[in-house]
Amino acid sequence: MVDDIIRKTSKKTWYKWSLYINTLLFLIVAAFIAQLTFDSINYGHGKEELWLAVTRDIAFISVAVSLIFVQFIRNLFIIMRRSL
Repeated sequence: MVDDIIRKTSKKTWYKWSLYINTLLFLIVAAFIAQLTFDSINYGHGKEELWLAVTRDIAFISVAVSLIFVQFIRNLFIIMRRSL
């Protein structure tokens, strides 16, 4: 049933969903960069227990940026296939 829904979804709908996912990923990156900045400033002032928060922020940023990078490469291959 799910496979049938996926096959019937148009390209326009996929592109719209991709836009929403990319926007959400960019918001996640922006929020965690702000949080990383805040945690790093507090970590520099001697609060030693914040190393775990800094690690958490870096993990979320790296996952979101890698998803953005994968979608970017995928879209590049689609563009290259269409133009060649």
